[in-house]
Amino acid sequence: MQKLIPVEEAKTLMTEAQDWSLWGWLTEKRKLRTTADRAWEALDELEKKVRGAWSDDLKAAHRELEALASADGNARARHKYEMAKEQAKDIAPEIKLAVRRFKEADDEAYAARMQAEETFDEADRRLSTRMAVEGAKQAIDAWEMREKVIRKAEALGRRNPVG
Repeated sequence: MQKLIPVEEAKTLMTEAQDWSLWGWLTEKRKLRTTADRAWEALDELEKKVRGAWSDDLKAAHRELEALASADGNARARHKYEMAKEQAKDIAPEIKLAVRRFKEADDEAYAARMQAEETFDEADRRLSTRMAVEGAKQAIDAWEMREKVIRKAEALGRRNPVG
């Protein structure tokens, strides 16, 4: 995976921000948010591109897992899951297992992102530099987790080429 400039810029800014005073956090939070948003957009775009190159089997196995996760008693979601399950029925178990591991890492990275967002929101409400520093560390960790997820997606695509 190539290094993404917006992500590297965001990591650098978050690292610098860990030494900011309350005034620094208050005056620079807009720049921080904009930089963080650009990093997430770059990661999302790259992941979409990588997953777009997956084989039909990988895509079908992933759709099945996504549909299962959303099939919570809702009849429409349940029907969607049944359709995805039918489309994925002939996919090799090792492919399904690899996609399941990918999805678990993806879900963990998403949870890390949401935790960083919540920490920043709470830091902003409380005007807490300590919490803002913790949010900065969490954001860096979340970006690194997302990068690992993208590398996993790339590896899946190489192991199971289209065709």
